[in-house]
Amino acid sequence: MKLYGLKTCDTCRKAMKSLPDAEFVDVRASGVPQAIIERAFAQFPDKLLNTRSTTWRNLSEEDRAKPPLALLAEHPSLMKRPLIEQGDNLYLGWTADVKTALGVA
Repeated sequence: MKLYGLKTCDTCRKAMKSLPDAEFVDVRASGVPQAIIERAFAQFPDKLLNTRSTTWRNLSEEDRAKPPLALLAEHPSLMKRPLIEQGDNLYLGWTADVKTALGVA
């Protein structure tokens, strides 16, 4: 299991604490593999880009008009977090539904 997020993100820290065997990948340092980000975008097209983030608010209108995958490649912190890869399954966020799916109480 891999958890893609930011080491400074409180939600990612909570997820890591609940999933101690998960491999943490800091998206600022390592990025997200292109194949994973494309699968995630196909599965969560309207949710993958976090338009409520500080990074988004600091972007120019010209940057905001770029395609979502290009924006995520340039600014990995724009991704909603965490993105969890377990086998062939992807989960986005740390909601009750995600916790249930992963077997976390």
